[in-house]
Amino acid sequence: MHRRSKRMRLVGAGVVAGALLLGACGGGTSAGTSAASSTAQRRAGTADVAFAGSLLKVDDEVVGPAFQRATGYGFTGRGGGSLGLAQEIASGEVRPGVFESVGAAPLAVVGTARSPWYVSFAASPLVIAYNPEGPHAATFRAAAAGRLPLARVFEAMASPGFRLGRTNPATDPQGQAFVMMVELAQRDLGLPPSIVQRILGPGAATGGTGDVGQIFSETSLEAHLQAGQLDAASAFRSQAVQLHLAYVPLPASIDLGDPADAAGYAAATVVVPGTGSSPARTVHGTPLVIDVATVREPGQSPADAAAADAFAAYQLSAAGRRAYAAAGFTLLPETVHGDGAAVPPAVLAAVRSSR
Repeated sequence: MHRRSKRMRLVGAGVVAGALLLGACGGGTSAGTSAASSTAQRRAGTADVAFAGSLLKVDDEVVGPAFQRATGYGFTGRGGGSLGLAQEIASGEVRPGVFESVGAAPLAVVGTARSPWYVSFAASPLVIAYNPEGPHAATFRAAAAGRLPLARVFEAMASPGFRLGRTNPATDPQGQAFVMMVELAQRDLGLPPSIVQRILGPGAATGGTGDVGQIFSETSLEAHLQAGQLDAASAFRSQAVQLHLAYVPLPASIDLGDPADAAGYAAATVVVPGTGSSPARTVHGTPLVIDVATVREPGQSPADAAAADAFAAYQLSAAGRRAYAAAGFTLLPETVHGDGAAVPPAVLAAVRSSR
């Protein structure tokens, strides 16, 4: 379910996607590091980063390699659903130095003992990606261009035989958000209440996954869409931009991407099934904000801890922020949460330099 990539050596100019976006990053310099004409000297220490699947491409192909060039530290990454990764970190199954989450709920699973602080820095609105060669492509294309009302898209997704893909709401914030987005669309677009079940299958919002045939891992969902196996799929706008997917943008009132609409999002809910000793819980809609935190584990080497701090600082630097903006994320004012006294100096310097 998770993809793990190893980039322990310096990455050269052959990384095409990295080179393209790095041009938008002003040469890939980090906070507190002057621009250099050559790759930084290799340092001991590797930033082991666990990130939400929606960050896989930008981190793996752009930010990670640029960080290596700018700092000399190594980089290795793994992507997956934020909640699933958080559970693996909490259990000790994986031991990254950095965790990038969609929303603060997964960080609560990791716990303040490991991650006493985090910084929110971007938002990732939902869109509906679609197959441009599929039987409903004309409807989606016209709605994206404003020639048809958005309600027609949801009516198409509710039609018999429609092939929809989404992620698991039990393990992934995007999966939860997509269910809540459909609920908000039903309300805002004046659609019949039955359309939620017709789109997602029975029980999707009340403790079940709904139509299990719609559920894919976050790191494979868009590949199924690109292969023509789906008519439409849940996606973050950033994924659609990076993967060049055809997509229908959604209004801020339902895309869960604007902190200003937080009160409206909270009206939508989804029940997440319990696991083991954990009971089922009701999750309310919240803005889809990207958070970064370092993770401290017993036995972590000082060199790897320094590399983790440097990676978080690079993300929050001007160069890192430009990379995420170019990848389709909405930049937000960088905000420190939790124990501010525990934030590494390099990260604090990056946050202050952005203000």
